[in-house]
Amino acid sequence: MQFSLKKILPHLLVLVGFIVCSLAYFSPVLQGKVIYQSDIVHYTGMAKQQKDFKTKTGEETYWTNSAFGGMPTYQLGAKYPHNYIKKLDLSLRFLPRPADYLFLYFLGFYILLLVLKVDWKLAGLGALAFGFSTYLIIILGVGHNSKAHAIAYMPLVLSGILLTFRGKFVGGFLLTAIAMGLELVANHYQMTYYLLLLVLVLGIAYLVDAYRKKMLPHFFKAVGVLSAAVVLAIGLNATNILATQDYVKESTRGKSALTINPDGSKRESSNGLSKEYITEYSYGKLETFNLFIPRFLGGGSGEDVGENSAVFKYIVAQGVPASNAKEYTKSLPTYWGSQTIVEAPAYIGAVVIFLFVLGLFLVKGRLKWWLVGGTILSLLLSYGKNLEFLTDLFINFVPLYNKFRAVSSIQVILELCIPVLAVFALVRLFNDVVKTEEKVKALKYTVFITGGLSVLFLVAKTIGLFDFVGGMDGRIREGNGQAFLDALKVDRASFFTTDTLRTLLFVLLAAGVIYLFLKQKLNETKVIIILGLLIVVDLVSVDKRYVNNDDFVSKFQMERPYEANKADLQILKDKSNYRVYDMTSGGAKTSYFHNALGGYHAAKPKRFQDLYEFYIYKNNINVLSLLNAKYIIGAGEDEKPFPYVNNDANGNAWFVSNLEKVASETDELLALESLKSKETAVYSSEFKGKTNLPKSFTTDSLASIKVKAYAPNLIEYSSENSNNGFAVFSEMYYANGWNAYIDGQLKPHYKVDYALRGMEIPKGKHTVTFKFEPQVVKTGGTIALASSVLLALLVLGGLFFGYKNYLGNQKD
Repeated sequence: MQFSLKKILPHLLVLVGFIVCSLAYFSPVLQGKVIYQSDIVHYTGMAKQQKDFKTKTGEETYWTNSAFGGMPTYQLGAKYPHNYIKKLDLSLRFLPRPADYLFLYFLGFYILLLVLKVDWKLAGLGALAFGFSTYLIIILGVGHNSKAHAIAYMPLVLSGILLTFRGKFVGGFLLTAIAMGLELVANHYQMTYYLLLLVLVLGIAYLVDAYRKKMLPHFFKAVGVLSAAVVLAIGLNATNILATQDYVKESTRGKSALTINPDGSKRESSNGLSKEYITEYSYGKLETFNLFIPRFLGGGSGEDVGENSAVFKYIVAQGVPASNAKEYTKSLPTYWGSQTIVEAPAYIGAVVIFLFVLGLFLVKGRLKWWLVGGTILSLLLSYGKNLEFLTDLFINFVPLYNKFRAVSSIQVILELCIPVLAVFALVRLFNDVVKTEEKVKALKYTVFITGGLSVLFLVAKTIGLFDFVGGMDGRIREGNGQAFLDALKVDRASFFTTDTLRTLLFVLLAAGVIYLFLKQKLNETKVIIILGLLIVVDLVSVDKRYVNNDDFVSKFQMERPYEANKADLQILKDKSNYRVYDMTSGGAKTSYFHNALGGYHAAKPKRFQDLYEFYIYKNNINVLSLLNAKYIIGAGEDEKPFPYVNNDANGNAWFVSNLEKVASETDELLALESLKSKETAVYSSEFKGKTNLPKSFTTDSLASIKVKAYAPNLIEYSSENSNNGFAVFSEMYYANGWNAYIDGQLKPHYKVDYALRGMEIPKGKHTVTFKFEPQVVKTGGTIALASSVLLALLVLGGLFFGYKNYLGNQKD
């Protein structure tokens, strides 16, 4: 017992250290404050209706009417039955947010390095280098929580894979299954997809190594074990995966049936996102050096240049009071790259990059090659449209690559690979197997490359090779004048010089520490401590430029981030059922208070987005009325939001006299421009042979269909008609979940008017009910339960046999 405690004590101390570091960086959480995250503010607006429903009824709704005319809540934090892997995830994230994600960064990377048989002290150093990487901190600052969540579990998945390849099949299987289950819980499939690309690179490295060593049977056995683990992990997350797959087909990420664009041009057939959308955020080739020098390209799109800046002096010279000038200079576009907007540079750290380069010389074998291969692939793909031939190759031929946008975010792979190789540079440095002469030679080359690069950049700046002109400078000139832009360029140059010198200093300090070690002036422990301090000081000082205590607000402010204006308050007096189209506010504010036609989401409902691009953004009143937009918020005479009443709104449901069949979904969408929607409904030929609906119906003024009950997942109508009729409902059509009942009997309903629901209702008085009853939730819940039980049995079995083997070894 004493031996076991002695063995485990260092790891416990490291974990405590991770907790302390996480809470220290985000120290305001100890005062009950929360970080202000713009994306989470939008999420709060989008998810308010479903949360209010849960509070009121105790039930989970998988549909919300508050955004885009209606959409599933699958990507809005829906809770699923038997999602026990989520409970494990929550237990690991016991710290206040966002300290919980930072702790996960540290923990996952620490375990990865331990699995790679790295000493606990070096593993701790590596975890700090990974967790404090600027990009990983920045995404916490803006609220990309699911992305951070998925990244945090990447090292844990790799740990399971590496254990399995090492021949630890039972432990590797269990760790991979659990880690992959946690990875999928994060629900950020883009990050998981990028992890898959890295795993493929790793697999190729191990395959080549197995072939050389004539160990192919072992390799394929490991692949079989890992495949089984992944299948089990998918089962643990079955509901989430099935629901996401269901929604993707109906979202902007799915294949469109339209043959034209809103401008009338021909639309290229695609089963994913457009190339322009995918590559909108492409990393500039020159931006590569941001990984090494934080403000090589000026930093972010909103930097504080300070009172000593050229811009500040210019503004004051124009007669602006110094206090006003100081406020103005807190957020200036110092970034001079080609991207439209950059929150902050993806800085990995001067010391970490230095050690990575050192590792290129000292580390040998398959570990080096999959780490370097993953780094290079990640970097090249992040260039997007700036390396078009490779990007086109992946978009056109690599499965699922065209489902994701913002290609620059694939750099999360190099964010992971580079610190691992950096740590292994120290492992080899401390290893007696490598000759001292070889270590000295590697150090010289590393200093020459990293230090020399810094000096080269300073010389290049001095002789005028950098113009500090950005892609957005035309707009800046138009808004502020050439003199202002010239002053801004001076500040960009100043940032460049300052941070390049800063990087050079850290390189020389790191080199000096290693040199003293090689001269036996410092021992391993002191080297680890000093380099650890250099890494933390380097990274945290840059991180704090962008995410710091000023970003924290009261918990109340984040829980209720929106305040109703006069227009909202006036609309809320109307207790009927309607939708609101707000032309004055973007994001999810309108969804916070009303059933809105707007919203904020990375994957909008496809049919709604088509309606928006073709009609709504043009303020087409016919389509707005079709969607029951009773209120349109626009600017009033005082330029403040004012609620205009659309008296022509169609209402919740109505009987039509004509059904018009058109040849395609494109024709169905185009027909809406001049459609008399209260009299006629259109549907496309996709229902030919299925509906057998009449072309016309008799209608009279006494016929009515009215809402009796209205909830996110259930709508009930009372219908009264002396004739058989066809009703159109101003609710978004979604086949895989919504069921229609007439007097409790399930009846078919159809997609009409491109995006709405329609159904035939017999004469007389009837109760018509729509219920959202997604089969994927029931099916997924069953699979998740079975998978969780199986995993629990396997874990217990693994522990039993592990303990049995331990006792056997003790007897020996």
